[in-house]
Amino acid sequence: MEKNKYIVLFFTQYGAINYSRLLEAEGIGNEMKPVPRILSSSCGVCVEFVLDRQGDIENLLTEDVEYVYRAEKDSYKMIYENLD
Repeated sequence: MEKNKYIVLFFTQYGAINYSRLLEAEGIGNEMKPVPRILSSSCGVCVEFVLDRQGDIENLLTEDVEYVYRAEKDSYKMIYENLD
């Protein structure tokens, strides 16, 4: 089964903390870390985690999420942008 690594960016650091806790409650290991230099963010903190299938990410979107990127070999592909 293919696993995908995701980088989630947030509007605020508080949103990142809440999201990390949400993933932990769902049994999904994650790590809060600085946003990679090639990506930008309002708060500078992202949450990184791995899922088995991309479709599962849709169930994990909250109002705190600004962008979701899927890590690829040498780059990141934006798969979600919060336009609200």
